[in-house]
Formats: sequence, C-alpha cells, structure tokens
Amino acid sequence: MTGAAGPVARVAGLTVRYGSRCALDGVDLALPGGAMCGLIGPDGVGKSSLLAVLAGARRVRQGQVRVLGGDMRSAAFRARACPRIAYMPQGLGRNLYPTLSVEENLQFFGRLFGHARQALHERIDLLARGTGLLPFLARPAGQLSGGMKQKLGLCCALIHDPELLILTSPPPASIRWPGRSSGR
Repeated sequence: MTGAAGPVARVAGLTVRYGSRCALDGVDLALPGGAMCGLIGPDGVGKSSLLAVLAGARRVRQGQVRVLGGDMRSAAFRARACPRIAYMPQGLGRNLYPTLSVEENLQFFGRLFGHARQALHERIDLLARGTGLLPFLARPAGQLSGGMKQKLGLCCALIHDPELLILTSPPPASIRWPGRSSGR
C-alpha cells in the first residue's frame, strides 16, 4: 500500500522506443500519492507511452519503474498490481460494449473485479449519480453522446475503486468525483 506522503509511482532512466524512434529518453519522475497530477505537452512527446508503462500496459525494457510500492519490471508484481490500477487510454468508448446498456457495461466490469451483487449495485449507483448517468442506465452505450461515452468509460475504470487512476485525456468537467469506498 502507498500513503499520501510517498510517491505512488517513481520512474528512473526510463527509455521507450518504437523501432528506431525514441518516445522517452532517460525520464526520471516521481508522482505523489493522494494527489492529482497532469502531464502537459505537445503531441508525440511520449506522455501516453509513459502512462502505459505506469499502468503496466507496456513492458519496461530500459530503466526502473516502481508503482504502488513494487517493481513493474516483475511480471509477478504486475499481475498483483494491475488490478489495483485503472487505466483509461485515449479513444472514445474503446472499452465499452455498444450493444450493452450503460448498467450492463458497469455490471460486466464490476463482475470482472469480483464485486458482490449488493456492493456492485451500490458502486454503480454512486458512480452513475456522480457522473449524471443515472437517468441513462437502460440506454445502450452505442447510443450515448461522446461526452456520455467518456463518462461511462470513466465509470467502468473506477468500478473497482482503484488505488491509482491513469487517464490519457481529462474527464468531463461535469463529473463530481466520488470518494473512495471503504469496501468491495
């Protein structure tokens, strides 16, 4: 577990290449726990590559990456850590099932993380209220507007109450962030 005082992630000498193209070159970075942080920069400078490495979605080939207190180079640690991380890559609705309703999408992702029925119902209610999706629970995800798809994608990422949330683009400003729940 990490505390608000220490870093939730620390990167040292991280280099990421795509063939001969270098996306990140010797990056050193520490992200504090218990805070919101943003990476700002022009397209193509490696922000999404860095976030993918932090989320465990991209293997560390060169450098050191520690997230949630462990070494992301270790497959065993990544297997334990990744369920504690929510990663929402850029791309509207990529993680959604368009023929399933808003609620069915949330139920699906909640069951993936082993939520009991009552806890899942409460979590869906909390997230749907906080994002304004409550009136749209029965609507198929494919029939949502772009902003509503982004909200649903965020709810699906948050359904398991992760310790670390990684977004590659900012969420809609209308979202009221729910606090961490005390149980599953």
